[in-house]
Amino acid sequence: MGVLDHVSEYFDCSHGSSRRHKSLQTVDVRVLIDCEGCERKVRRALEGMRGVRDVTIEPNAQKVTVVGYVEPNKVVARIIHRTGKRAELYPFVPYDVVAHPYASGVYDNRAPTGYVRNTEYDPHVSRLARASSTEVRYTTAFSDENASACVIM
Repeated sequence: MGVLDHVSEYFDCSHGSSRRHKSLQTVDVRVLIDCEGCERKVRRALEGMRGVRDVTIEPNAQKVTVVGYVEPNKVVARIIHRTGKRAELYPFVPYDVVAHPYASGVYDNRAPTGYVRNTEYDPHVSRLARASSTEVRYTTAFSDENASACVIM
């Protein structure tokens, strides 16, 4: 946002309109991209969309990142409508973010290398993915770095 845009917000005379401003956000979408033609088709579909500032495509990760003043559901709908490809919000996060990346329900064979399924908002994932405080206390009772530093002794 430039200086003139920022200053013009203070001198806005249109009090009658209740237009809400969308916030700038990053939307990650999972789309099957086989070739450069598919990549070009997805890029053209998204660059023509109102509010889009930047489109980044990672063909190896099957990931499209859109930065702009857009809504995630509208981005997915636009890809599906314009390209005919199946698209969904990107369900994977780097494995460093998740507490137990190899728990059942978290590890996914279809995920790109270094990524696992996001378990933060999914209630159907196994309980091991979200360890309780009792489990954390028992697993941290012994230390691999200092074997003689046992909490029990």
